[in-house]
Amino acid sequence: MSTAPRPDDRDDRGRDRDTEGRARNARPRDGLGRPLPYGTEGVERQPEGVTRTPEETVTQAQALLDAGRPFHAHEVFEDAWKSGPEDERDLWKGLAQLAVGLTHSARGNLTGGARLLLRGAGAIGAAKRGERPYGIDVDGLVSWAQQVAESLEEGDGRTVDAAEHAPRLRGADGV
Repeated sequence: MSTAPRPDDRDDRGRDRDTEGRARNARPRDGLGRPLPYGTEGVERQPEGVTRTPEETVTQAQALLDAGRPFHAHEVFEDAWKSGPEDERDLWKGLAQLAVGLTHSARGNLTGGARLLLRGAGAIGAAKRGERPYGIDVDGLVSWAQQVAESLEEGDGRTVDAAEHAPRLRGADGV
């Protein structure tokens, strides 16, 4: 049963609700996850609460990152973080933070983007430094996040192109 909100599912205060009555924003969103006005065509949203294998998570998130949709990749990582084993939560949470950092950077919040990139790098580095869980290039991602954060902090104040700056989750050799 789908719990996705529909624009006509509103409570008495005009707030969006899913079919089970939980608050869910039904507004369409752009590729960076920003809400658009009702009735505007947005990009397809990622379903929430989906349990995927780690391989499916990495593959789907990489495709979204490559398409310039880091906000949506964050939602995929968030599902893994919330449904995965306790000993992997820092990895998935850190990857979600990297995706949100890239999202903020592409939206123009360069300071917030840099901070989230560094926070995500710290989380995955502390959890898995020197390892390649599910083929994820942890060391390469830590380095990528540090480099992007440094360029944001020292840059000219321009937003980044999310697709152009998308990280390679499995390194240069993997998808």
